[in-house]
Amino acid sequence: MTDVVDLAQKLLGKKIVRIIDGKYIICRIVETEAYKAPEDKACHAYNNKKTEKTKFFWQIGGNLYVYSIYGNNMCMNITASDADKPEAVLIRAVEPIRGIEIIKKLRKFENKKETPGNLKTLTDGPGKTGASLDIDKSFNGVDLTNSDKIFLVDDEEYKFEVGVSKRINIDYAEEWKDKLWRFYVLNNVFVSKAPKK
Repeated sequence: MTDVVDLAQKLLGKKIVRIIDGKYIICRIVETEAYKAPEDKACHAYNNKKTEKTKFFWQIGGNLYVYSIYGNNMCMNITASDADKPEAVLIRAVEPIRGIEIIKKLRKFENKKETPGNLKTLTDGPGKTGASLDIDKSFNGVDLTNSDKIFLVDDEEYKFEVGVSKRINIDYAEEWKDKLWRFYVLNNVFVSKAPKK
């Protein structure tokens, strides 16, 4: 059992492996945010609100909770604690390592000029990350420890410094908007937003 804020930091640098029709997409997690119900007013499960959408918060650690924003943009979260504590880490951004051509097709980048700037925009946000890994709501409840479609891999050789800031786009969360629960790989170009000075 891992506290969600600790997990949000520990997930940085790990690789997500996604297998589609025998082909591999591998991305490194470079940005996360922690959400901790029932007190956290930014969390979908605030005040233990359990709905058809949020029920996947109530899982043991290491399972997926997927939700949509702005229509069909899928955001991927990893549960942190146990089935009695609705806590999850939002994967805000990843760095593509393998399968970039597959990611471009999934993100409909085939006809765009390949530049470092355009490559960055493949995965520098939570909805983009979900699309790049071909995640949909059928992944709700998937256990990352025993799935043959998606799982995590450690990378002990990858060295980095951790940046910390407030979470993004949660101004509605009152005093909870000031929690320093966003973590990112410092100076990684795939991080979605540099923190405000």
